Amino acid sequence: MSLKSFLHKLHYDPDHSRPPDFEPDWNNAPLAYKLYRGLPTFALSAEVPLTLEGRPVPDKPEIRDIGHFLWYAYGLAQLCQAVFSMDYGGLEGETNIFHSFRRFAPSGGSLYPSELYVYLKTDDLPVGIYHYDTAHHRLVLLRLGDFDAYLGRGLGDRCDLSACFGAVFVSTVFWKNFYKYNNFGYRLQGLDAGALIGQLLETAKRFGYHTGVYFRFLDRAVNHLLGLHEQEESVYAVIPLSLQPSGGWFYGSGAEAGVLTSRQLCAALPAIRHEHYVRSLRTTEYPMLLRMNEASLMETTESFGPLDAANIEGTMTDGVGTVALPRTSRLSFDLASVVRKRYSPHLDFVFQTVDAYRAAALLYEATASFPYTNDLDTAGQEPRKRVSIYGCLYGIEGIPDGAYCYDALAHELRLIRPGDYRMLLQQGIIMGNVNLFQIPLCLHVAADRNHYAGALGFRGYRIQQMEAGMLVQRLLIAGVALGLNGHPLLSFNSADCDKIYKMEGEGVASLIQVPLGACRPSSRLEGGLYS
Repeated sequence: MSLKSFLHKLHYDPDHSRPPDFEPDWNNAPLAYKLYRGLPTFALSAEVPLTLEGRPVPDKPEIRDIGHFLWYAYGLAQLCQAVFSMDYGGLEGETNIFHSFRRFAPSGGSLYPSELYVYLKTDDLPVGIYHYDTAHHRLVLLRLGDFDAYLGRGLGDRCDLSACFGAVFVSTVFWKNFYKYNNFGYRLQGLDAGALIGQLLETAKRFGYHTGVYFRFLDRAVNHLLGLHEQEESVYAVIPLSLQPSGGWFYGSGAEAGVLTSRQLCAALPAIRHEHYVRSLRTTEYPMLLRMNEASLMETTESFGPLDAANIEGTMTDGVGTVALPRTSRLSFDLASVVRKRYSPHLDFVFQTVDAYRAAALLYEATASFPYTNDLDTAGQEPRKRVSIYGCLYGIEGIPDGAYCYDALAHELRLIRPGDYRMLLQQGIIMGNVNLFQIPLCLHVAADRNHYAGALGFRGYRIQQMEAGMLVQRLLIAGVALGLNGHPLLSFNSADCDKIYKMEGEGVASLIQVPLGACRPSSRLEGGLYS
């Protein structure tokens, strides 16, 4: 199968992206976190602040604050035991008890395929590369040393790391969701990484850290720095951390450095390989995931040049009318309180009328909080809009029922089709675990159907999925702040959604579905994992 066909099936024929006889081996499931063995560890403070509002701007990075930052970004936040009725998909009366360790960013199936690594230069710890051990809330030392020069060259000399106190690496462990979802896991990996990045960037703002996201870097050289085996895991994004605004250290052409390859850079550093535990006694092969990862790798800094705006700019479906939304300002809320309340409802959505002001505030907050420093946009220019929000709205006071596209610049809804589309959307949910008739807002994050392949090749697909995940996390945060919860879904009929929004002729595709509404939480036991 060609890689283009593989990506098409992931979106429009997911049942045929995996073998027809595939069944997850639950007894061979991996852990949702990686555990290194036999390496120096540094415990982080478990006395996490219960509010992130009113924090003073730090004068210097301190490991206590960095630990709290990592916990809010990706720590184990809550133990949950819930009982789900299986009447909608199993035997009548059958129930299933489900245990999970929640984190503040959502993850498909609560599998959390991403891992966090950090490069730190602080007075509290030896300078070097660490793994964030989520299970024990500690740092594991992987490699000692100052790697400003090495990492800077791996980023194409586009970052002044001397102005940064460290960097975060977001990776993906292929097996962690392949064991359950098979090849469909490739679509989940980028979205999961994006949701994590979205949470990380929002958390960094509260700690006074300035960030920027590098999607383009010498993959093999960065993996080599961390000691990752590319048949198992690969870095998806590099995010430097600084106490100085990113405009002074993030951007750079790198032209004066000349062309550099991964092979050349890897040769400058000895290889490391550390033992780690995943619990699975065996793994099956995942050749399509490895082929996609191989095709997405960047081998030379020649790949980091400026991008043609016409080649990467997103498009938006034209409407047949517009609905002006009430003017609103940015929401004021405590991120710590909001993310503790967030969870993904299943059949516990309950219909509650939403007025136009609340819908407008949700859309405005999600898009206003989204812009971030990255290596796809050009310094000094308006950030490009590569992902958009569409939605089927029902029962919104002041807004007629219909399918819309949100124009963030004009702060208005473009009406694409009037009417109630809940029945068609409900029929498209494969698992039937969400009742869309109880949902006033069923939103879809959409983007270019060709994944910016002309500008970024197959790298464009995973970048697009990450940006979609980042926007989803902003929607979820804004929703909870307004009294709504959301459940990101990939088990929906993408082709039907594209038709509802007339996307086919515009070169746009719906990537992920996010029903948002009020809910009555089902019976469950919860406990916070902090002191």
